[in-house]
Amino acid sequence: MAHFAPAHPASALPPAGTEERLRAIAAARRHVMQGGADVPLPVESWIERSWRRCLGMGLDPRRNIEFDCVSPTQMRRVQEANHDLLDTAAPLLEQLGRAIANTRFFALLTDAQGVVLASSGHIDPSDLRAERITRVGVDLSEPAIGTSAISAALQERQPVWLHRGEHFFEGNAAYSCAGAPIFGPDGNCVGMVDVTGIDTHERPELRHLVLQTARRMESALVLQRPHALLLRLAWPGSVIGADGDALVALDSDGCVVAANDAARQMLPMLLGAAAGRLPIGDVLGVEVQVLFDAAARRRSAFEVPLWSGLCVQVLALCASQAPADRRRASDLAAGAPLKAVESALIRKAIDAARGNVAQAAQALGISRATLYRKLGRRPGGEH
Repeated sequence: MAHFAPAHPASALPPAGTEERLRAIAAARRHVMQGGADVPLPVESWIERSWRRCLGMGLDPRRNIEFDCVSPTQMRRVQEANHDLLDTAAPLLEQLGRAIANTRFFALLTDAQGVVLASSGHIDPSDLRAERITRVGVDLSEPAIGTSAISAALQERQPVWLHRGEHFFEGNAAYSCAGAPIFGPDGNCVGMVDVTGIDTHERPELRHLVLQTARRMESALVLQRPHALLLRLAWPGSVIGADGDALVALDSDGCVVAANDAARQMLPMLLGAAAGRLPIGDVLGVEVQVLFDAAARRRSAFEVPLWSGLCVQVLALCASQAPADRRRASDLAAGAPLKAVESALIRKAIDAARGNVAQAAQALGISRATLYRKLGRRPGGEH
């Protein structure tokens, strides 16, 4: 049985595309498949975890797999459940397909369970190996096809590159693939995007390409979510307004209803936050009305403090609204006097709080003194 040296970082693995790397993969594979002890191996740690999960499920690496599709009934449920993802991501998947048109790779979009929703790029109809994994409805989950970029990206929640013998089943050794998970506006994984080649040279740079595509899909999903205000965020010194911006969408009360993964990485308080329950004032050290004012005045990006002591650039933009918020949107779009809009919002908050000014101020993300000042009255006094 092969003996392996102490653990080393991924950067110290045999160089991609070399015979040394293929031999190292084969040796690591033999060690795990023969029941070898859990010792450091010359492959990415997530690959070994996937191999061992597959063995734990009783899968035989020598077995031929059929790449079965889910039932028509189940596929209808999958398409209904993933309508927003498919509708939003399809144009970006087509762009990805064009980007790899001069290679021997094609693109796939799956749901969070690994069921194929769509494909793009050059798919050789005469190659059964390509046809069987690009069919809409084919199950590419780990229990179905073992270790792959699709299953690994969904299991590990990170972008991956997988080459030939790193697949679990021997019959999949012709494939090379890169995959990245797609996170929805609530932070849950909703699917993944993949590029796969057959009998190709190793191209680990495709991991970056699929990651960028996944991030663009996440931003598109945020923009699709009904909201009153969109915040684009970037660290000071960065150019704001690019595809990589952190996006946070707010409702008319200033609560977070959607965010992309870049925003959750920048603002950890967004992790696990329920949609519509986290006031932006709990995240940014600024009154929520300042953000609405900036959008109404078409103010350029400005620096805003975080409660951590850091600061970020924020570009506030008015956006399409949910039906209940359309009146506020139309008021802003028509250039209604800002003071009147502001007063209406405050009155609405006070009414919702049944006259409790402190509670209304908290809901608006401002102090009670500021609320009184904006209404032009003193605490306990008259207008």
